[in-house]
Amino acid sequence: MQRRSFIRVLIAAGFISACGRKAQLPAISPGKTVLAFGDSVTFGTGASPGEDWPSLLARSTGWRVTNAGIPGDTAEAAQERIQALLEEHRPALVIIEMGGNDFLRRRPQKAVKDDLRRIIRQVRQSGSQSVLLAVPEFSLLSVVARKPSDAPIYRELAEEEKIPLISDLFSDILARPELCADQIHPNAKGYQQMASGIHAQLKRLGLISASAP
Repeated sequence: MQRRSFIRVLIAAGFISACGRKAQLPAISPGKTVLAFGDSVTFGTGASPGEDWPSLLARSTGWRVTNAGIPGDTAEAAQERIQALLEEHRPALVIIEMGGNDFLRRRPQKAVKDDLRRIIRQVRQSGSQSVLLAVPEFSLLSVVARKPSDAPIYRELAEEEKIPLISDLFSDILARPELCADQIHPNAKGYQQMASGIHAQLKRLGLISASAP
């Protein structure tokens, strides 16, 4: 009886330990296609061509990163174009950076969240993995005070849809004037910071091999 109790304790301890570790996702090897799906911040507004974060991420990973950023795009409109991109590129991973323009247009956050959820589910149905990049909740106070913070819908959505979230990165960059071209776009140094931060978090998730740079 004591032996059985001891075994049960070991099993329980192992289960608790496993739950405490962040799940590792399958690594994406160099040469694979990754889709950067977003708005002007993905496009690279505020910097010269080739200084956008998708181009920088491609150089540091060896991935073929397709920049599908469109200035002014919204989550509401973007859900209508994601399917064609998935069929054309068949990416191993989609990094979703979307919602800022919806906030600037004062769309309700619940509506933006619903649109993002539809995009995530289209990506999942295609067989691709997705990662969500949190976008600041724009307000006059946060812009003037230079203290932006992630909109809460991103963490909620990542938890509900069980996908990885890259948080606090974009917000932290916009809080530093030396990294910004204007109040809502990074400059070249800001995009370098964004690419480095995305790379570090993807590596921690296991999507970039531990032996990679």
